[in-house]
Amino acid sequence: MDIFILQLINGLSLGSIYALVALGYSMVYGIVKLINFAHGDIIMVSCFTMYTAMEIAGLPLLVSIPLTLILTAVLGIIIEKLAYDRLISKGVERISLLITAIGVSIFLQSTFQLIFKADSLRYQAFLPSKTISLFGIEPSLKSVVTIIVSLVLMLALTLFVKLTKVGKAMRAASEDASAAKLMGINTSNVVAFTFAIGSLLAAVAGILYFESYPRIEPYMGGMLGLKAFVAAVIGGIGSIPGAMAGGLILGVAEAMTVSIGLSSYSDAVVFGILIIMLVLKPSGLFGKNIREKV
Repeated sequence: MDIFILQLINGLSLGSIYALVALGYSMVYGIVKLINFAHGDIIMVSCFTMYTAMEIAGLPLLVSIPLTLILTAVLGIIIEKLAYDRLISKGVERISLLITAIGVSIFLQSTFQLIFKADSLRYQAFLPSKTISLFGIEPSLKSVVTIIVSLVLMLALTLFVKLTKVGKAMRAASEDASAAKLMGINTSNVVAFTFAIGSLLAAVAGILYFESYPRIEPYMGGMLGLKAFVAAVIGGIGSIPGAMAGGLILGVAEAMTVSIGLSSYSDAVVFGILIIMLVLKPSGLFGKNIREKV
């Protein structure tokens, strides 16, 4: 039983990271109906920024983390303004936005490969590799910190969207962007702010993930971003609670698969869950079926 609980905690830790990234996918899709496949590479950018700040510039941890979060959020705004803003304002087809997102992803990967080369880099983890006693169980400190930080951020985001003026504007733009404009809401700024929040959450997820796996490379965000997208789809893309639930489900499923000695099948289990969900409930756990009149 102790081993099962430890694996469950490890799964929740991994799932919390997937959930943070999935939130970015869901928030952007909820407002502009865009699958931002460059979102996974934002994780990569945040990790290289952290590496540059700590290992190359020699900045202290308390400076490196805020700097990484701020720069990553700014990058999200820059990407939205340069790559998506004009396309969204002109009302282009979604396939054009999707192709643009793939292009942005390839651009980020190639740029960082050009700067840092293709070899993997390592940076010093800042959390000690030790366990803590918790109700007779001894999970790793990194897993517990990851879960706590992720839950706090998810709760803060939920409250922000529900209670603040900007959050209400985001919900209005999600429901009907045209009506939101008529009500005086600057939807362009709302979209940019959404990209900033999503990028910020991805940066936190990247720092937490590579605290446990401190090896970075230009293409490392691909699979992590793809699994987070799967989590968003399973939970119901566009739904914040769905992104949380989908991430936790995937994390626990992957950890349990590894714990029984089938680590080589962990990815197959993740995508198998996606296939089952698409067959049984295509809209996801918290998604809604939307009928379009023709």
